[in-house]
Amino acid sequence: MTPDVKICGLTTRESVTAAVAAGATHVGFVFFPRSPRNISLDAAASLRGLLPSRVKAVALLVDAPDEQIARVMAAVRPDVLQVHGSEDPARVADIRRRFGVETWKAMGVRTSADVAAAQGYAGVADLLLFDAKPPTPPAGEACVPGGTGLRFDWRLVQNLRLDTRWGLAGGLDAHSVGEAIRLTRPHLVDVSSGVEDAPGVKSVAKIEAFIKAARNP
Repeated sequence: MTPDVKICGLTTRESVTAAVAAGATHVGFVFFPRSPRNISLDAAASLRGLLPSRVKAVALLVDAPDEQIARVMAAVRPDVLQVHGSEDPARVADIRRRFGVETWKAMGVRTSADVAAAQGYAGVADLLLFDAKPPTPPAGEACVPGGTGLRFDWRLVQNLRLDTRWGLAGGLDAHSVGEAIRLTRPHLVDVSSGVEDAPGVKSVAKIEAFIKAARNP
């Protein structure tokens, strides 16, 4: 099985064009001010217009209120909402029902207990995305839930059985994604920092290399 490929945290026309040309199935726009990949609604709407119908736009939000989600929906018209905070199954179900689009839930993973917690979202989220759980930040600093470049132990999801599609993220790059796919067989792989030259600065060459490696694991 060849998984879908999502390139996340895109902020420039060059990076979106490269992802589409190389064969990405999904591109992600981050609406979270503390992320170096945060993008304005106007900029995301402009970049979303570059996508052909075969490539889905994913809006990533963190514990967003309905008002923020509604603004993103109106401006960007994403195909997918990806919630990446502390949303419980009831909140994910509410978002999916209220906004009527495919809804993904990102799950931070460090131990087998984190993977087991995903069972509560099966049948609620359209896809579960397993990402590395970030370390606890120093006192007084806020946690950034994704895009850290950290990797969790893939063996925790090696024989995963879920009644829903699931994806793998966290520390992937062109050198590791083939091994990750062979070991875990996800429905989707998701990369952000692994195709960057610096936080928030995407590399066209790395995007192309990642998608090629994911297509030929």
